[in-house]
Amino acid sequence: MLKLLHRQSTSIIGAATIVGVLSFVSRIVGLIRDRILAGQFGAGDTLDVYYAAFKVPDLLFSLLVVGALSASFIPLFLSHWTKGKQEQAWMFTNNTLHLIAFVMIVVSMVLMFASEPLAGLIAPGFADYKQVQVAQFMRVMLVAQIVLALSVVFGSVLQSLKRFVLYSLSPILYNVGIIVGALLFVPMMGPIGLAWGVVFGAVLHFFVQIVGALDVGYRWKWVFRFRDRDTRTMLKLMGPRALGLAVSQLLFVVLAIIASTMDVGSVTVFQFAYNIQFFPVGIIGVAFAIAVFPTFSEQVEQDKIRSLIDTFASTAAQMMYLLLPMMILFLVVRAQIVRVVVGAGAFDWAATILTADTLAFFALTFIPQALVFLLARAFFALHDTITPLVAGLISSIVGVLVAFLLRDSFGVIALAIAYSSAAIVQSGLLWVSLRQRVGTLKESGLVQTAMKLVVAGLVGAVTMQGLKPFVVKILSLDTFIGVFLQGFIAGGAGLIVYVIFAKLLRVREQEVVFDAIKRKMFRKVLPQEPLSDS
Repeated sequence: MLKLLHRQSTSIIGAATIVGVLSFVSRIVGLIRDRILAGQFGAGDTLDVYYAAFKVPDLLFSLLVVGALSASFIPLFLSHWTKGKQEQAWMFTNNTLHLIAFVMIVVSMVLMFASEPLAGLIAPGFADYKQVQVAQFMRVMLVAQIVLALSVVFGSVLQSLKRFVLYSLSPILYNVGIIVGALLFVPMMGPIGLAWGVVFGAVLHFFVQIVGALDVGYRWKWVFRFRDRDTRTMLKLMGPRALGLAVSQLLFVVLAIIASTMDVGSVTVFQFAYNIQFFPVGIIGVAFAIAVFPTFSEQVEQDKIRSLIDTFASTAAQMMYLLLPMMILFLVVRAQIVRVVVGAGAFDWAATILTADTLAFFALTFIPQALVFLLARAFFALHDTITPLVAGLISSIVGVLVAFLLRDSFGVIALAIAYSSAAIVQSGLLWVSLRQRVGTLKESGLVQTAMKLVVAGLVGAVTMQGLKPFVVKILSLDTFIGVFLQGFIAGGAGLIVYVIFAKLLRVREQEVVFDAIKRKMFRKVLPQEPLSDS
């Protein structure tokens, strides 16, 4: 068991499978978390406060931690590690750890003192007593972000060394901590227990990551150098990336602010729809992007741009193969999905339908959303953080404009349309820019694959839609089991039909994915596929 936890992945699809499966478990736990929160509090004041309070801590975390590490840490760490300079790699790790900790603590303390005016800024439509609660929640959640920041440093080490099991376990435990907060801390402390659950989840997240880092040789040493070459390079790359994430996060914050001016519960509906839609994007899009990033970095380090192009094209095709049926599934049985996930207790049918309709517009852009993660990793490997910044800025402006144009006509649904519009623009800009940079992304092959997948997907969609009324005749929709089985039977049959038609149309990506799964299941029987082939 311990050997499995510390195993190094040897292929992109294999790594993506590990990240994807554990991400699936994490999302399931996350959906259980959302169902518990929805059942206990409904689409009302408490969850509006909880989700609004998350905005500033999440923004801080994304800018100062994810911004620095996703863009620069892994390529710089691997530049030492691949040359056998492990001591320098660990020195860089410790220096980054201390730098991130220092900045996070200072900034978090400033934000804690400014929490009340910030609450008024991010939730202007809330009553005064709700803004006070937002400030209280925010101060506690900032503590969690400090712990998560330290954890992400070690998580980046595990990504660099392709130790994806422990890395992918940490989000599961993070969600477990939030559930503990809802079930145990809230009865003891009141609603603020939700915020302390976030802190507990962050501690669990940190524990798993540092155990993995220690296993691969990390040892703590005091290093605090602002002016060494690696730190200067990291900070140079961090600036544009941080600004790019700021723009992206600010889009989400602006959309949440707009939601706070709508009917009570709009913030929660928007957040629930986003959480549900990120299920397939996270499991597939983010998993592949995480898995392929070290390979991109190695290929750039070795000046193998042709290999990078091949890796990108094959990865993009595999993502399309997996995400297109998810898009259809989430469009056709969206009401069943929402009802199963959060439709319990105080979360009534009207809120379910509104969330489902909001989800539909998110689902239309599963593929562009996922491609943004993949395209960004290619630019980071090339040490280019300017291009993603510009693309993010333009797409966020588009998103804000769409939100303001449609808010009066569509309500909270307009926010999903705005977010999806931004994703389409951002992925398009990044694609064109990367193509200009490397010459080609093998678009002709991708278009052929996409055409086959659309045919298979349409047949699957007709199957799903046709089975829905048939299932109603034999199952009551008045119970959780009935709703679940309607979605499961109709959706499952549609997915099976999709796989059958993809087989008939000889979609190569299906064979590649299935072969990779067989290799993971029967490792001793089948030979390992070489990393460059996936």
